[in-house]
Amino acid sequence: MAIKLNKVFYRTILIATFLAINMLIISGIGSAWAFMNTGADKTSMLHLEVPMEDVYKPSLEWINTENPGRPMEIQALGEITNDYMNAWHVRNIAYKKNDPYGIEDFYTDSARVRLYDHIDANKKNNNWYKRTTLNHNSSLDFYTADGTMVVFKDYNVEEYQEIYQGEELILKEKDTTSYQVMMLLEDGFWRIRHLKEIPTPIDTAKIVKRTIDKKLAKVKNIKGINYYPKDSPWDTFGKKFSDSIINQDFKIIQEMGLNTIRVFIQYEDFGKNRVDYKKLALLKTLLDTAEENDLEVLITLFDFYGDYDVSNWTLTHRHAESIIKAMKDHPALLGWDIKNEPDLDFDSRGKQRVLSWLEQMIDNIKKWDKNHPITIGWSSPEAGIELADKVDFVSYHYYREPKDYKLAHNKLRALVPTKPKVLQEYGMSSYKGLWNLYRGADEQGQLAYYKQMQQILKEDNIPYMFWTLYDFKKVPSSVAGSLPWKTKKQHFFGCLDSLGNKKPVYHELANKKRE
Repeated sequence: MAIKLNKVFYRTILIATFLAINMLIISGIGSAWAFMNTGADKTSMLHLEVPMEDVYKPSLEWINTENPGRPMEIQALGEITNDYMNAWHVRNIAYKKNDPYGIEDFYTDSARVRLYDHIDANKKNNNWYKRTTLNHNSSLDFYTADGTMVVFKDYNVEEYQEIYQGEELILKEKDTTSYQVMMLLEDGFWRIRHLKEIPTPIDTAKIVKRTIDKKLAKVKNIKGINYYPKDSPWDTFGKKFSDSIINQDFKIIQEMGLNTIRVFIQYEDFGKNRVDYKKLALLKTLLDTAEENDLEVLITLFDFYGDYDVSNWTLTHRHAESIIKAMKDHPALLGWDIKNEPDLDFDSRGKQRVLSWLEQMIDNIKKWDKNHPITIGWSSPEAGIELADKVDFVSYHYYREPKDYKLAHNKLRALVPTKPKVLQEYGMSSYKGLWNLYRGADEQGQLAYYKQMQQILKEDNIPYMFWTLYDFKKVPSSVAGSLPWKTKKQHFFGCLDSLGNKKPVYHELANKKRE
């Protein structure tokens, strides 16, 4: 009996094993068949854990897609565009890591040789590159009848690269180059066969003509305020967004005789490179409300952003482009402030890296919006000289003693004599509690501060925007940390208290006679 049971047991195991092996074989064949019919996933080919558009997203515009032979299908054009951008991206990665991994996916055999030679030379010299392309303008030359070869020109490709030796940055280069491109369809994917530099025709260069005089005249007369709602500081466009509250606040600002507000767009909050259309709708509502209350709006972009790395430039550009193109025609828009206090990132991120990012962003915003002036919100008058030749007006912040202000402003005015200058942030906290008992100012001290500052600003006709409308019950730790002697004073900069009552300084800051 025992022998018969053993035979049944072994026979059952053998049958189960046979079935399992056959299922694995069938599953493998099915996977291979699906791969051959659908093609490998581009994200996996690039060895990315996130979608391509979240790591590299330059602007590409087809300025001509007419073909004398076979018409270019929309699907084919999309595939060619994607694989062409992927080819640039894997080359950038290869030069950064000095690793050819992935090159074979987007370049033909002959095209790889030059890239491999370049990588080998970099390894030998201990060099590596950070590269990106920002804009492409492609024009179709030829698309074969069998749909396996495409030839096109790529005009005015804006390229930027940083060259390193070891950990030392030895050179920065910015160039605009045009290319003749040939791509072949191999194994279901478009691969670059030739990428050859060609002369750039003069008529393809984009000349930017700007008309900002009207708005710049308003800049010179700014009497304004940095704005956050009292119950959602540093989160204007969050869950507590209320158009009725904003309208009420704007009426207060307008009744004070002020003419301008400054608001802040946070990079991650607005969706980074995938800008959230719901956030854009809230921003438009704010601008509509400002227009109804006869207020101009200066929009500060990239608040709480601090990367600046070349590898992410295309993502920040798509972020800015989406917001700017959506809002550039709004009547209440005064201008664009690229970044709040970027000079505070000089030490941690590198001054040249920060300035290069700012400069490139300015150049692109001038293309996207030709009618509004651009500025940068520097943290001090001394930093105002940076990129002064690139901005349309100079903005700076000042939180030091009033007695030293005029000297600091005059030094900046002497160094940058031709551009309008705006005191974009200044103020005094009225907190004089346990954590600021000896150095702090109470409400009367705050009033005395503003009496001195407003007198200077009036005498010298300096445009200004003070900080801020309300005292805040809560201040995010990301703004001032968590140490009470640093954070407490951040709660009490308003001319209204956290309940909306007027503090003594309110009447000093009210500018009843609007100019």
